[in-house]
Amino acid sequence: MLYYWAFCDSIDSMKKDYIATIGLEIHAELKTASKMFCTCKNDPDEEKPNANICPICMGHPGTLPVLNKEAIKHVLKIGHAVNGTIADFTEWDRKNYFYPDIPKGYQISQYKYPLVSGGNLAGVDLTRIHLEEDTAQSTHDIHEKSLVNFNRSGVPLMELVTEPVIHDAETAVKFAKELQLLLRYIGAGEANLEKGEMRVEANISVASPEDTQAKKFGTKTEVKNLNSFKAVEKAISFEIARQIEAYEKGEKVVQETRGWDENSGTTYSQRLKESSHDYRYFPEPDIPKLKISEVEEFNREHLTKETPELPWVKRERFLKDYGMTEKEVAVLVESPEIGKYFEEVVRGNEKDSQLTKLATNYILTDYLGLLKKGGKEIEAKNFSKLVKMIKEGKLSSRGAKDTLALMVKVDGDPEIIADKNGLIQKSDEGEIKKIVEEIISKNASVVEDYKKGKEVALQFLVGQGMKATKGSANPELLKKIIIESIK
Repeated sequence: MLYYWAFCDSIDSMKKDYIATIGLEIHAELKTASKMFCTCKNDPDEEKPNANICPICMGHPGTLPVLNKEAIKHVLKIGHAVNGTIADFTEWDRKNYFYPDIPKGYQISQYKYPLVSGGNLAGVDLTRIHLEEDTAQSTHDIHEKSLVNFNRSGVPLMELVTEPVIHDAETAVKFAKELQLLLRYIGAGEANLEKGEMRVEANISVASPEDTQAKKFGTKTEVKNLNSFKAVEKAISFEIARQIEAYEKGEKVVQETRGWDENSGTTYSQRLKESSHDYRYFPEPDIPKLKISEVEEFNREHLTKETPELPWVKRERFLKDYGMTEKEVAVLVESPEIGKYFEEVVRGNEKDSQLTKLATNYILTDYLGLLKKGGKEIEAKNFSKLVKMIKEGKLSSRGAKDTLALMVKVDGDPEIIADKNGLIQKSDEGEIKKIVEEIISKNASVVEDYKKGKEVALQFLVGQGMKATKGSANPELLKKIIIESIK
């Protein structure tokens, strides 16, 4: 088990002499049609318990597992993405332990020969990435009973372990988020923590600087199955503070597995922590050894062709090509669908900075808000036309927002929608002059105020003009004509 070494800068000044060691292990269910070693459906949304099971994933005697090629491809793609070393030879092992959610009495995993060694993600060096099968799902406290749903048993499960290079809980969360994003971009999994599709385990210990320099570290505890990024950050911070407090009182920290109580914001003891030798690993005899180079689909070139642009590559490209802020880029990159939509909207106009800026603003500030309220998706070509109309002055800011609000109800040509609803911006000088003449004649006192130097009077007159045209007048042209008419 490996660790992150992090300064406890969240602890008070008296306790800053302590150094925290934080290790993360992250499990992620992989998106495949079938389970890891059988043909049962891999469906995380299946609501009926024990619907997707068979003699193989239930561990019946005489059954033989068969490798899921797609699951291996997912892990290899991730390995290439993080610049890890791909194993040429690999094998599976039996990890022996008994829980009700392990039907075979052991879990098929990888121990000595992981698929991927090394690599780096979000500035964090990786130790290994390996592939195994998931356990079943236990449910407790239902009619004073514990029940087991085996639908999840045998689902492909990726495990990632890091090197000790992270220095705070916030960075640990950042790393986990980047891994989630990578899984989604590659199509390896949705990695929703709330659904248990991605599970974070944190190993935490605390030691003095002197002990650290002497390569002596504190006793570690493991906090398991953290089901949100907020829980990851809070659990790490709490456990560091708890261990420091124990040392301050002269108490010992016990090597154990702890749970996280979201309601109280505290960790609690579950059981003593096992070591690797407790699992009695040995090679899985029913699965042949695997040479990666002998399988054409596992070839790097083949996998690269199937791998889309990676999130950190897209992040840099958006910053460089579109001149966006980091906050804007973050939204577009963190949601691959929105990022793709944006590029479809600006396609062919990528070098038009004004248009791309308008597209960015209206997608992020207006369009997404309307979608959250139940609006319908707009075809990219129609949104592109809307943005061009704004740039060309055919729609005012107000008119654009109103047109957009109508488009999410019934998608269609924005020019037709805007014209039908009287939202096309009026730029006809003759027409606007007539409106201005009427406004001036009705607001003689305001005109006199303006002549005396009161700028607020001009704003009032412009407002009256916009009101008279239902917001459709070009405000700059309207203002210009008012000033000229008063002179």
